[in-house]
Amino acid sequence: MHDALNKKLFGEDFFWGISASALQTEGAFNEDGKGLSVWDTFSKVKNGESPKVASEFYHRYQEDISIVKSLGISNFRFSISWSRILPIGTGGVNQKGIDFYHRVIDTCLENNIEPWVTLYHWDLPQALEEKGGWTNREIIEWFSEYVSICVRSFKDKVKYWMVLNEPMVFTGAGYFLGVHAPGKKGLKNFLPAVHHAALCQSAGFRIIKGEDPSAEAGTTFSCSYFTPYSNSEKDAMAAKRIDALLNRLFIEPALGLGYPANDLPMIERIEKCFHAGDEKLMKADFDFIGIQNYTREVVKHAFYIPYLKARLIPADKRKVYHTSMNWEVYPEAIYEMIKKFSGYSGVKKIIITENGSAFPDNIIDGKIDDTERINFLSQYLNQVLKAKQEGLNVCGYFAWSLTDNFEWAEGYHPRFGLVYVDFENQKRMIKNSGFWYKKFLS
Repeated sequence: MHDALNKKLFGEDFFWGISASALQTEGAFNEDGKGLSVWDTFSKVKNGESPKVASEFYHRYQEDISIVKSLGISNFRFSISWSRILPIGTGGVNQKGIDFYHRVIDTCLENNIEPWVTLYHWDLPQALEEKGGWTNREIIEWFSEYVSICVRSFKDKVKYWMVLNEPMVFTGAGYFLGVHAPGKKGLKNFLPAVHHAALCQSAGFRIIKGEDPSAEAGTTFSCSYFTPYSNSEKDAMAAKRIDALLNRLFIEPALGLGYPANDLPMIERIEKCFHAGDEKLMKADFDFIGIQNYTREVVKHAFYIPYLKARLIPADKRKVYHTSMNWEVYPEAIYEMIKKFSGYSGVKKIIITENGSAFPDNIIDGKIDDTERINFLSQYLNQVLKAKQEGLNVCGYFAWSLTDNFEWAEGYHPRFGLVYVDFENQKRMIKNSGFWYKKFLS
Protein backbone atom coordinates (compact mmCIF):
# COMPACT_ATOMS: atom_id res chain seq x y z
CA MET A 1 0.00 0.00 0.00
CA HIS A 2 2.84 2.42 0.87
CA ASP A 3 4.51 1.95 -2.51
CA ALA A 4 1.31 2.40 -4.52
CA LEU A 5 0.71 5.82 -2.98
CA ASN A 6 2.75 8.65 -4.50
CA LYS A 7 2.45 12.39 -4.77
CA LYS A 8 1.90 12.39 -8.56
CA LEU A 9 -1.59 11.00 -7.98
CA PHE A 10 -2.52 14.30 -6.29
CA GLY A 11 -1.63 16.50 -9.27
CA GLU A 12 1.09 19.04 -9.99
CA ASP A 13 -0.54 21.95 -8.14
CA PHE A 14 -0.98 20.17 -4.79
CA PHE A 15 0.93 21.77 -1.88
CA TRP A 16 3.12 19.47 0.24
CA GLY A 17 4.48 20.69 3.51
CA ILE A 18 5.21 20.26 7.18
CA SER A 19 4.05 22.28 10.18
CA ALA A 20 5.35 23.60 13.49
CA SER A 21 4.49 26.38 15.95
CA ALA A 22 6.50 29.02 17.79
CA LEU A 23 5.53 28.18 21.37
CA GLN A 24 6.03 24.45 20.88
CA THR A 25 9.50 24.71 19.34
CA GLU A 26 11.30 28.02 19.85
CA GLY A 27 12.25 28.05 23.53
CA ALA A 28 14.33 31.18 24.34
CA PHE A 29 11.28 32.31 26.28
CA ASN A 30 12.92 35.42 27.76
CA GLU A 31 15.72 36.12 25.28
CA ASP A 32 16.26 39.12 23.03
CA GLY A 33 13.40 41.15 24.45
CA LYS A 34 10.63 38.55 24.26
CA GLY A 35 7.80 38.98 26.76
CA LEU A 36 6.05 36.16 28.61
CA SER A 37 3.12 34.32 27.04
CA VAL A 38 0.28 32.60 28.89
CA TRP A 39 1.99 29.27 28.29
CA ASP A 40 5.23 30.47 29.89
CA THR A 41 3.31 31.02 33.13
CA PHE A 42 0.77 28.15 32.96
CA SER A 43 1.23 25.65 35.78
CA LYS A 44 -1.02 22.75 34.73
CA VAL A 45 1.43 20.94 32.45
CA LYS A 46 2.22 17.28 33.10
CA ASN A 47 5.36 16.61 35.15
CA GLY A 48 5.72 20.33 35.80
CA GLU A 49 7.20 20.79 32.32
CA SER A 50 7.22 24.09 30.43
CA PRO A 51 7.95 25.39 26.92
CA LYS A 52 10.79 27.61 28.10
CA VAL A 53 13.39 25.55 26.19
CA ALA A 54 11.20 23.38 23.90
CA SER A 55 13.19 22.12 20.89
CA GLU A 56 15.30 25.31 20.68
CA PHE A 57 14.15 26.31 17.21
CA TYR A 58 15.11 29.89 18.12
CA HIS A 59 18.78 28.85 18.12
CA ARG A 60 18.54 25.87 15.75
CA TYR A 61 16.23 27.17 13.00
CA GLN A 62 18.97 26.87 10.36
CA GLU A 63 19.54 23.22 11.22
CA ASP A 64 15.81 22.48 11.24
CA ILE A 65 15.13 24.26 7.96
CA SER A 66 18.07 22.39 6.39
CA ILE A 67 16.34 19.16 7.48
CA VAL A 68 13.14 20.34 5.78
CA LYS A 69 15.16 20.86 2.60
CA SER A 70 16.92 17.48 2.92
CA LEU A 71 13.53 15.77 3.11
CA GLY A 72 12.40 17.41 -0.13
CA ILE A 73 9.61 19.37 1.59
CA SER A 74 8.84 22.59 -0.28
CA ASN A 75 6.42 24.33 2.13
CA PHE A 76 7.03 25.04 5.82
CA ARG A 77 4.24 26.25 8.08
CA PHE A 78 5.33 27.96 11.29
CA SER A 79 3.92 30.64 13.57
CA ILE A 80 5.05 34.00 14.88
CA SER A 81 5.16 34.54 18.63
CA TRP A 82 3.04 37.59 19.49
CA SER A 83 5.09 38.34 22.62
CA ARG A 84 8.35 38.16 20.66
CA ILE A 85 7.08 40.97 18.42
CA LEU A 86 5.18 42.95 21.08
CA PRO A 87 6.51 41.92 24.52
CA ILE A 88 3.46 43.25 26.39
CA GLY A 89 1.06 42.57 23.52
CA THR A 90 0.62 46.15 22.38
CA GLY A 91 2.88 49.17 21.81
CA GLY A 92 6.68 48.99 21.77
CA VAL A 93 7.81 46.72 18.92
CA ASN A 94 10.74 44.42 19.72
CA GLN A 95 13.01 44.80 16.70
CA LYS A 96 15.03 41.73 17.67
CA GLY A 97 11.85 39.67 17.32
CA ILE A 98 11.17 41.10 13.86
CA ASP A 99 14.79 40.40 12.90
CA PHE A 100 14.52 36.76 14.04
CA TYR A 101 11.53 36.04 11.81
CA HIS A 102 13.24 37.77 8.89
CA ARG A 103 16.13 35.33 9.39
CA VAL A 104 13.76 32.35 9.51
CA ILE A 105 11.88 33.47 6.40
CA ASP A 106 15.11 34.29 4.53
CA THR A 107 16.54 30.87 5.41
CA CYS A 108 13.41 29.22 4.02
CA LEU A 109 13.57 31.20 0.79
CA GLU A 110 17.30 30.55 0.36
CA ASN A 111 16.48 26.84 0.51
CA ASN A 112 13.56 27.11 -1.97
CA ILE A 113 11.04 26.51 0.81
CA GLU A 114 7.83 28.53 0.79
CA PRO A 115 7.06 30.02 4.24
CA TRP A 116 3.44 29.72 5.40
CA VAL A 117 2.94 31.93 8.43
CA THR A 118 0.37 31.43 11.19
CA LEU A 119 -0.18 34.67 13.06
CA TYR A 120 -1.68 33.23 16.25
CA HIS A 121 -0.91 29.74 17.53
CA TRP A 122 -2.18 30.06 21.13
CA ASP A 123 0.67 32.01 22.77
CA LEU A 124 -1.19 35.11 23.99
CA PRO A 125 1.06 37.66 25.70
CA GLN A 126 0.66 37.30 29.47
CA ALA A 127 0.32 41.08 29.84
CA LEU A 128 -2.85 40.96 27.72
CA GLU A 129 -4.27 38.02 29.68
CA GLU A 130 -3.94 40.17 32.79
CA LYS A 131 -6.36 42.56 31.08
CA GLY A 132 -8.83 39.75 30.37
CA GLY A 133 -7.21 38.23 27.29
CA TRP A 134 -9.72 36.83 24.82
CA THR A 135 -12.63 37.77 27.13
CA ASN A 136 -11.85 41.49 26.68
CA ARG A 137 -13.27 43.02 23.51
CA GLU A 138 -10.22 45.28 23.31
CA ILE A 139 -8.35 42.23 22.02
CA ILE A 140 -9.71 43.06 18.56
CA GLU A 141 -7.63 46.25 18.63
CA TRP A 142 -4.61 44.54 20.19
CA PHE A 143 -4.72 41.72 17.66
CA SER A 144 -5.21 44.11 14.74
CA GLU A 145 -2.14 46.06 15.78
CA TYR A 146 -0.08 42.87 16.00
CA VAL A 147 -1.27 41.54 12.63
CA SER A 148 -0.60 44.88 10.93
CA ILE A 149 2.98 44.93 12.21
CA CYS A 150 3.62 41.35 11.05
CA VAL A 151 2.13 41.78 7.59
CA ARG A 152 3.90 45.09 6.96
CA SER A 153 7.19 43.59 8.14
CA PHE A 154 7.08 40.39 6.10
CA LYS A 155 4.66 40.90 3.19
CA ASP A 156 7.45 41.24 0.63
CA LYS A 157 8.58 37.70 1.50
CA VAL A 158 5.45 35.87 2.67
CA LYS A 159 2.63 34.97 0.31
CA TYR A 160 0.60 32.56 2.49
CA TRP A 161 -0.90 33.63 5.81
CA MET A 162 -3.13 31.92 8.37
CA VAL A 163 -4.88 34.13 10.91
CA LEU A 164 -5.73 31.79 13.81
CA ASN A 165 -4.78 28.23 14.67
CA GLU A 166 -7.76 26.19 15.88
CA PRO A 167 -9.78 28.88 17.66
CA MET A 168 -12.15 26.25 19.06
CA VAL A 169 -9.29 24.64 20.94
CA PHE A 170 -7.74 27.73 22.50
CA THR A 171 -11.14 29.09 23.52
CA GLY A 172 -12.59 25.74 24.60
CA ALA A 173 -9.58 24.29 26.42
CA GLY A 174 -8.34 27.65 27.69
CA TYR A 175 -11.54 29.50 28.61
CA PHE A 176 -14.18 26.79 29.16
CA LEU A 177 -12.48 23.66 30.48
CA GLY A 178 -9.44 25.36 31.95
CA VAL A 179 -7.06 22.56 30.91
CA HIS A 180 -4.98 24.84 28.66
CA ALA A 181 -3.56 28.28 29.32
CA PRO A 182 -4.80 30.57 30.74
CA GLY A 183 -6.82 28.01 32.72
CA LYS A 184 -10.16 29.82 32.84
CA LYS A 185 -13.47 27.99 33.06
CA GLY A 186 -17.17 28.40 32.42
CA LEU A 187 -19.54 29.94 29.89
CA LYS A 188 -18.93 33.41 31.29
CA ASN A 189 -15.37 33.21 29.95
CA PHE A 190 -15.97 30.94 26.98
CA LEU A 191 -18.68 32.89 25.16
CA PRO A 192 -16.91 36.27 25.03
CA ALA A 193 -13.64 34.51 24.12
CA VAL A 194 -15.39 32.76 21.21
CA HIS A 195 -17.02 35.91 19.93
CA HIS A 196 -13.87 38.00 20.12
CA ALA A 197 -11.82 35.25 18.43
CA ALA A 198 -14.41 35.09 15.62
CA LEU A 199 -14.12 38.86 15.17
CA CYS A 200 -10.30 38.70 15.23
CA GLN A 201 -10.36 35.90 12.68
CA SER A 202 -12.08 38.16 10.15
CA ALA A 203 -10.24 41.34 11.20
CA GLY A 204 -6.93 39.58 10.57
CA PHE A 205 -8.08 38.54 7.11
CA ARG A 206 -9.07 42.11 6.19
CA ILE A 207 -5.72 43.47 7.41
CA ILE A 208 -3.71 40.94 5.39
CA LYS A 209 -5.66 41.66 2.19
CA GLY A 210 -5.57 45.40 2.84
CA GLU A 211 -1.79 45.38 3.19
CA ASP A 212 -1.19 42.90 0.35
CA PRO A 213 -4.12 42.17 -1.98
CA SER A 214 -2.03 39.50 -3.74
CA ALA A 215 -1.52 37.49 -0.52
CA GLU A 216 -3.31 34.20 0.05
CA ALA A 217 -5.08 34.57 3.39
CA GLY A 218 -6.71 31.75 5.30
CA THR A 219 -7.29 30.43 8.80
CA THR A 220 -7.28 26.95 10.33
CA PHE A 221 -9.91 24.86 12.09
CA SER A 222 -9.62 21.79 14.27
CA CYS A 223 -12.15 19.12 13.35
CA SER A 224 -13.06 15.58 14.32
CA TYR A 225 -15.52 13.15 12.82
CA PHE A 226 -18.27 12.60 15.37
CA THR A 227 -20.41 9.48 15.33
CA PRO A 228 -23.13 8.51 17.84
CA TYR A 229 -22.44 5.70 20.30
CA SER A 230 -25.67 3.93 19.38
CA ASN A 231 -28.61 4.23 17.01
CA SER A 232 -30.66 5.98 19.70
CA GLU A 233 -32.14 9.40 18.98
CA LYS A 234 -30.52 10.77 22.16
CA ASP A 235 -27.02 9.73 21.07
CA ALA A 236 -27.63 11.08 17.55
CA MET A 237 -28.69 14.47 18.96
CA ALA A 238 -25.71 14.49 21.33
CA ALA A 239 -23.36 13.93 18.38
CA LYS A 240 -25.07 16.75 16.49
CA ARG A 241 -24.55 19.16 19.41
CA ILE A 242 -20.87 18.22 19.75
CA ASP A 243 -20.39 18.62 15.99
CA ALA A 244 -21.96 22.09 16.12
CA LEU A 245 -19.66 23.08 18.97
CA LEU A 246 -16.38 21.59 17.81
CA ASN A 247 -16.66 21.63 14.00
CA ARG A 248 -19.04 24.46 13.09
CA LEU A 249 -18.66 27.21 15.68
CA PHE A 250 -16.03 29.27 13.84
CA ILE A 251 -16.42 28.37 10.16
CA GLU A 252 -20.10 29.33 9.95
CA PRO A 253 -19.80 32.92 11.27
CA ALA A 254 -16.93 33.49 8.82
CA LEU A 255 -19.21 32.36 5.98
CA GLY A 256 -21.97 34.73 7.07
CA LEU A 257 -24.14 31.95 8.51
CA GLY A 258 -23.92 33.11 12.12
CA TYR A 259 -23.38 30.79 15.07
CA PRO A 260 -25.05 27.34 14.89
CA ALA A 261 -27.49 28.09 17.72
CA ASN A 262 -30.26 25.89 16.27
CA ASP A 263 -28.19 22.78 16.96
CA LEU A 264 -26.35 24.20 19.96
CA PRO A 265 -28.74 26.01 22.32
CA MET A 266 -25.96 26.92 24.80
CA ILE A 267 -24.51 29.32 22.23
CA GLU A 268 -27.64 31.50 22.15
CA ARG A 269 -26.30 33.43 25.14
CA ILE A 270 -23.42 34.70 23.01
CA GLU A 271 -25.77 37.42 21.73
CA LYS A 272 -25.02 39.31 24.95
CA CYS A 273 -21.50 39.81 23.60
CA PHE A 274 -22.69 41.33 20.31
CA HIS A 275 -22.27 44.95 19.32
CA ALA A 276 -24.18 46.44 16.41
CA GLY A 277 -22.76 45.21 13.10
CA ASP A 278 -20.88 42.24 14.53
CA GLU A 279 -22.65 39.68 12.33
CA LYS A 280 -21.27 41.44 9.27
CA LEU A 281 -17.84 41.96 10.85
CA MET A 282 -17.46 38.21 11.49
CA LYS A 283 -17.58 37.44 7.76
CA ALA A 284 -14.34 36.81 5.88
CA ASP A 285 -13.96 35.68 2.29
CA PHE A 286 -10.94 33.47 2.96
CA ASP A 287 -8.81 32.39 0.00
CA PHE A 288 -8.46 28.98 1.66
CA ILE A 289 -9.18 27.27 4.94
CA GLY A 290 -6.89 24.90 6.76
CA ILE A 291 -8.46 21.89 8.41
CA GLN A 292 -6.63 19.87 11.04
CA ASN A 293 -7.87 16.36 11.63
CA TYR A 294 -6.40 13.54 13.66
CA THR A 295 -9.24 11.27 14.70
CA ARG A 296 -12.91 10.53 15.12
CA GLU A 297 -14.85 10.68 18.38
CA VAL A 298 -17.81 8.60 19.52
CA VAL A 299 -20.50 10.56 21.35
CA LYS A 300 -22.98 9.37 23.96
CA HIS A 301 -25.91 11.22 25.53
CA ALA A 302 -25.11 12.25 29.11
CA PHE A 303 -27.87 14.04 31.02
CA TYR A 304 -25.47 15.11 33.81
CA ILE A 305 -23.06 17.08 31.56
CA PRO A 306 -24.08 20.74 31.72
CA TYR A 307 -25.06 22.57 28.51
CA LEU A 308 -24.10 19.78 26.08
CA LYS A 309 -25.76 16.70 27.60
CA ALA A 310 -23.09 14.72 25.77
CA ARG A 311 -19.78 13.02 26.44
CA LEU A 312 -17.03 11.46 24.38
CA ILE A 313 -16.20 7.78 24.89
CA PRO A 314 -12.37 7.55 24.94
CA ALA A 315 -10.66 5.28 22.44
CA ASP A 316 -9.13 3.01 25.09
CA LYS A 317 -12.54 2.48 26.69
CA ARG A 318 -13.86 1.43 23.27
CA LYS A 319 -10.86 -0.90 22.87
CA VAL A 320 -9.93 0.51 19.47
CA TYR A 321 -6.43 1.11 18.08
CA HIS A 322 -5.19 4.50 19.23
CA THR A 323 -2.15 6.77 19.46
CA SER A 324 -0.24 7.95 22.54
CA MET A 325 -2.80 10.77 22.82
CA ASN A 326 -5.56 8.15 23.16
CA TRP A 327 -6.92 9.27 19.79
CA GLU A 328 -8.44 6.54 17.65
CA VAL A 329 -6.64 5.85 14.39
CA TYR A 330 -9.54 6.27 11.96
CA PRO A 331 -8.30 7.34 8.51
CA GLU A 332 -11.82 7.78 7.09
CA ALA A 333 -12.22 10.75 9.46
CA ILE A 334 -10.08 13.02 7.29
CA TYR A 335 -12.11 12.15 4.19
CA GLU A 336 -15.35 12.89 6.07
CA MET A 337 -14.00 16.27 7.22
CA ILE A 338 -12.88 17.29 3.74
CA LYS A 339 -16.34 16.33 2.51
CA LYS A 340 -18.03 18.27 5.31
CA PHE A 341 -16.08 21.51 4.82
CA SER A 342 -16.28 21.23 1.02
CA GLY A 343 -20.05 21.23 1.46
CA TYR A 344 -20.00 24.92 2.43
CA SER A 345 -20.46 27.01 -0.71
CA GLY A 346 -18.17 29.77 0.59
CA VAL A 347 -15.15 27.50 1.03
CA LYS A 348 -12.91 27.99 -2.00
CA LYS A 349 -9.97 25.71 -1.19
CA ILE A 350 -9.14 23.30 1.62
CA ILE A 351 -5.61 22.57 2.78
CA ILE A 352 -4.86 19.95 5.42
CA THR A 353 -2.67 22.17 7.60
CA GLU A 354 -2.07 19.50 10.26
CA ASN A 355 -2.30 15.71 10.36
CA GLY A 356 -0.05 13.33 12.22
CA SER A 357 0.33 10.99 15.16
CA ALA A 358 2.14 10.47 18.44
CA PHE A 359 3.53 6.99 19.09
CA PRO A 360 6.32 5.78 21.38
CA ASP A 361 9.64 6.18 19.56
CA ASN A 362 12.57 3.93 20.39
CA ILE A 363 16.11 4.29 19.09
CA ILE A 364 17.36 0.85 18.09
CA ASP A 365 20.73 0.46 16.34
CA GLY A 366 20.82 4.20 15.70
CA LYS A 367 17.43 4.25 13.95
CA ILE A 368 13.82 5.00 14.82
CA ASP A 369 11.62 2.56 12.96
CA ASP A 370 8.27 4.27 13.57
CA THR A 371 6.20 1.96 11.38
CA GLU A 372 2.97 2.94 13.14
CA ARG A 373 3.44 6.58 12.15
CA ILE A 374 4.24 5.62 8.55
CA ASN A 375 1.08 3.51 8.42
CA PHE A 376 -0.92 6.39 9.90
CA LEU A 377 0.35 8.91 7.34
CA SER A 378 -0.15 6.61 4.36
CA GLN A 379 -3.65 5.57 5.42
CA TYR A 380 -4.77 9.17 6.02
CA LEU A 381 -3.18 10.30 2.75
CA ASN A 382 -5.10 7.61 0.91
CA GLN A 383 -8.28 9.16 2.26
CA VAL A 384 -7.14 12.66 1.19
CA LEU A 385 -6.51 11.22 -2.28
CA LYS A 386 -9.98 9.67 -2.31
CA ALA A 387 -11.48 13.10 -1.55
CA LYS A 388 -9.41 14.76 -4.28
CA GLN A 389 -10.32 12.10 -6.86
CA GLU A 390 -13.99 12.64 -6.04
CA GLY A 391 -13.57 16.30 -7.00
CA LEU A 392 -13.57 17.79 -3.51
CA ASN A 393 -11.60 21.02 -3.25
CA VAL A 394 -8.61 19.81 -1.23
CA CYS A 395 -5.33 21.15 -2.57
CA GLY A 396 -2.62 20.62 0.04
CA TYR A 397 -1.31 18.54 2.93
CA PHE A 398 1.01 19.53 5.77
CA ALA A 399 2.21 16.82 8.13
CA TRP A 400 2.36 17.55 11.86
CA SER A 401 5.08 17.99 12.90
CA LEU A 402 8.65 18.66 11.85
CA THR A 403 10.33 17.88 15.18
CA ASP A 404 9.18 16.44 18.46
CA ASN A 405 8.16 19.37 20.61
CA PHE A 406 6.24 20.71 23.61
CA GLU A 407 2.76 19.22 23.33
CA TRP A 408 0.86 21.80 25.41
CA ALA A 409 -0.60 20.43 28.67
CA GLU A 410 0.83 16.98 27.85
CA GLY A 411 4.40 18.28 28.05
CA TYR A 412 7.17 16.48 26.17
CA HIS A 413 6.00 12.88 26.34
CA PRO A 414 3.83 12.66 23.17
CA ARG A 415 6.12 12.73 20.15
CA PHE A 416 4.57 13.87 16.86
CA GLY A 417 7.75 14.71 14.94
CA LEU A 418 9.11 13.17 11.78
CA VAL A 419 12.38 14.20 13.39
CA TYR A 420 13.29 12.89 16.84
CA VAL A 421 14.61 15.35 19.44
CA ASP A 422 16.64 14.22 22.43
CA PHE A 423 15.54 16.89 24.89
CA GLU A 424 18.64 16.29 27.04
CA ASN A 425 21.04 17.52 24.36
CA GLN A 426 18.70 18.76 21.56
CA LYS A 427 20.24 16.34 19.08
CA ARG A 428 18.06 15.67 16.02
CA MET A 429 17.53 12.32 14.32
CA ILE A 430 15.30 11.79 11.29
CA LYS A 431 12.83 8.98 11.96
CA ASN A 432 11.96 6.41 9.32
CA SER A 433 8.67 8.30 8.85
CA GLY A 434 10.72 11.33 7.77
CA PHE A 435 12.58 9.20 5.23
CA TRP A 436 9.27 7.70 4.14
CA TYR A 437 7.82 11.21 3.54
CA LYS A 438 10.96 12.13 1.58
CA LYS A 439 10.57 9.08 -0.67
CA PHE A 440 6.86 9.81 -1.10
CA LEU A 441 7.65 13.37 -2.20
CA SER A 442 10.51 12.43 -4.56
